[in-house]
Amino acid sequence: MPVHLRTEGGSASSQAGGIGGCFPTSFVDAGGEGPGRPAPGQRALEPPGGRSLHAPAPIAQGRAGHGALKMGDQKDALRKIITTLAVKNEEIQNFIYALKQMLQNVEANSTKVQEDLEGEFQSLYSLLDELKEGMLMKIKQDRASRTYELQNQLAACTKALESSEELLETANQTLEGAENHDFNQAAKQIKDSVTMAPAFRLSLKAKVSDNMSHLMVDFTQERRMLQSLKFLPVPSAPEIDMAESLVADNCVTLVWRMPDEDSKIDHYVLEYRKTNFEGPPRVKEDQPWMVIEGIKQTEYTLTAFMFRLDASTCHQNLKVEELSVEWDAMGGKVQDIKAREKDGKGRTASPVNSPARCLQSPKRMPSARGGRDRFTAESYTVLGDTLIDGGDHYWEVRYDRDSKAFGMGVAYRTLGKFDQLGKTSSSWCVHLNNWLQVSFTAKHNNKAKVLDVPVPDCIGVYCNFHEGFLSFYNARTKQLLHTFKAKFTQPVLPAFMVWCGSFHVYSGLQVPSTVKCLQKRNSATSSSNASLT
Repeated sequence: MPVHLRTEGGSASSQAGGIGGCFPTSFVDAGGEGPGRPAPGQRALEPPGGRSLHAPAPIAQGRAGHGALKMGDQKDALRKIITTLAVKNEEIQNFIYALKQMLQNVEANSTKVQEDLEGEFQSLYSLLDELKEGMLMKIKQDRASRTYELQNQLAACTKALESSEELLETANQTLEGAENHDFNQAAKQIKDSVTMAPAFRLSLKAKVSDNMSHLMVDFTQERRMLQSLKFLPVPSAPEIDMAESLVADNCVTLVWRMPDEDSKIDHYVLEYRKTNFEGPPRVKEDQPWMVIEGIKQTEYTLTAFMFRLDASTCHQNLKVEELSVEWDAMGGKVQDIKAREKDGKGRTASPVNSPARCLQSPKRMPSARGGRDRFTAESYTVLGDTLIDGGDHYWEVRYDRDSKAFGMGVAYRTLGKFDQLGKTSSSWCVHLNNWLQVSFTAKHNNKAKVLDVPVPDCIGVYCNFHEGFLSFYNARTKQLLHTFKAKFTQPVLPAFMVWCGSFHVYSGLQVPSTVKCLQKRNSATSSSNASLT
């Protein structure tokens, strides 16, 4: 299992494995000819890669004294050459795969750091906008307060001035009529009015200042800090400690250390993928990398929910091979014929005698059907062989898009042999119907909810037993397709159905960090399909 480790707070990667070996490009025959081109009596061998190799050709046994090789020795030498070439071809294929993977990683990682950079700048923009709004609000409040005080003072002064002008006009008129016998009394009234005039009670000093310099800012220092922003220094690559790492049962404990201490490392990111499968190296490209983020320690244990398909439960029209299932229209008829030929009584062979029956691991549950007959009639169903009674687990299923019908989910092991997934209270599933009318629905207890989402060709299933969550995701984009919120009253089994099609199951997968984060957010709210729970 190749493993990538990244440190964040800076990033680096380390990949276990490597390419070694050597390949001779020329050979010397028994007669002492030099390397570089075929010697007399030699023939050129053209390998698949197009590079010419030179191997000794057969020499007549009658030519004594020329160091002639026997036919058997020549064959052995040629076999060694071919073996060496085959090994080198395998190494080149692995290296080509590694280069392709690196190209994909460069594209994916550059996209990620670009998105992270844009996110950091957007966060900075948002913070600056927030600070700007707060400062503008302070300016507006101060302006409004000062404007209010000055306008009040202006209004008071204007009113006092008007009163003074009226009083002054009255005083002048009184003074012109000084010969009037009422002058003394009028003069006394004017004197009293002037004494009490508002103009003499006014303060001719502004209550507030028009200086707003206390709200000015200087971002010189901050501007220098922003201009000095750079990418974080890249820490050293983590080194996997093979002596301390351990593989046991379904767990892999990985231990690593940093060659140099780095206090700026915030956490580690672990990437892994499955490689223990048969097939040419290029098939590995189909295996997805799983990512675990936020690791604070220098070790991590991968635990996986491993299960197989229980062939003793499957419908007779389903052909089970390891984790693959294919619809076989003649399956039931062929098995009936074999059963009649075997016992001569014309009855169908029991699941115990079925050739598709497989032995259970000591750690797995005995036959999930508990001795019941396999699924029959229109229940084209097969169950997993391992119960889920706790924890959270994740697996993925890739199905043939040409399948007429396909379903996946979980079910109690008491699911009846005639029961179809989602049509009873003991099963939950998403179901795709491609027959006559296309539909994609979530089903439980004979109720269906149409899912208005694109149907992916690979679906991830997340089951959190204790919290009662059963969620379905687009395995590639991790888009949530649907979530059941249920209270499981007994252990459940992975369950699948297919009609006129096929599918393949990927078990032993870690729960993706994206799925965990989405599930935490969803757990705080009610399920979108409460009517189906």
